[in-house]
Amino acid sequence: MEKLKAVLKKLFLLPTFWTVILAVLGYGFVLVVALLGIQDPVVQVASYLASAYALILTITRPVYCIWRAGGIRKFVAGIPLAKRIKATAIGERFLTDVRFREGTFLYQGFFINLLYIIIKLVSGIVYCSTWFIALAVYYILLAVMRFLLVRRLNAQDMSLEWWRYRLCGIMLFLMNQALAGIVAFVVQQNKGFDYPGFLIYAMAAYAFYAIITASVNLFKARRHQSPVISAAKAINLVAAMVSILSLETALLAQFGGDDDPLFRQVMTGATGGGVCTIVIGMAIYMICRSNKNLKKN
Repeated sequence: MEKLKAVLKKLFLLPTFWTVILAVLGYGFVLVVALLGIQDPVVQVASYLASAYALILTITRPVYCIWRAGGIRKFVAGIPLAKRIKATAIGERFLTDVRFREGTFLYQGFFINLLYIIIKLVSGIVYCSTWFIALAVYYILLAVMRFLLVRRLNAQDMSLEWWRYRLCGIMLFLMNQALAGIVAFVVQQNKGFDYPGFLIYAMAAYAFYAIITASVNLFKARRHQSPVISAAKAINLVAAMVSILSLETALLAQFGGDDDPLFRQVMTGATGGGVCTIVIGMAIYMICRSNKNLKKN
């Protein structure tokens, strides 16, 4: 058993230098085979095995390093770049001050939201797409909500934070009616968001990344005991769910074909209805929770 462990360790737990070299070679090999369209079965199998080995190496080495360090936080803290960042005043505050860090992320999300709005508006005008323009308007309202939260993050007054939390809940409740109208319009027209070229794959990667991180961060926000931070995470989740909805319509429009329009309508309606239900549930919860805490204060 010990000999087997030693063999597996030598095969799949290499030093960092060799891990990087072999991973680059493995991924590069399968990429070259795919781009050149090589049909030789032996070469294809070899490229698949090389990419699988590279994937194993890129997983085992980081996991081992994190385990040896005693966790992700200790591992990151031990990185030379992280030490240099922490040595600065801003870096130290970013790593230790939760409100400052969350405020930085709020500003980041706010400006990314503005960039997303510009892209949607330009795309809507260029492609004469009602869907892009409607989404741009929806994200403008989300940007307004983020702006209100950024202004009150360091207010040091819990009652003001609960007021902002309730205002966000009310705005989400009202915006949900507009979202339901957009979904109904999309279902009625049986059309979707049309992403040109390979942009749809980039949007798919972004949508799945956004929904996963937003879901995780929403549950993590509980430990901060800050209504503003919780509201910000809720807004991120709403934006991610709307991205998933727009992605689904794009995938159905590009890959679903026109053979079964009823299927597209049912899928879009079901997903849109689910998103609207979740958003209105979140809005009601935020309003009720803020009212309860405001009465205490």
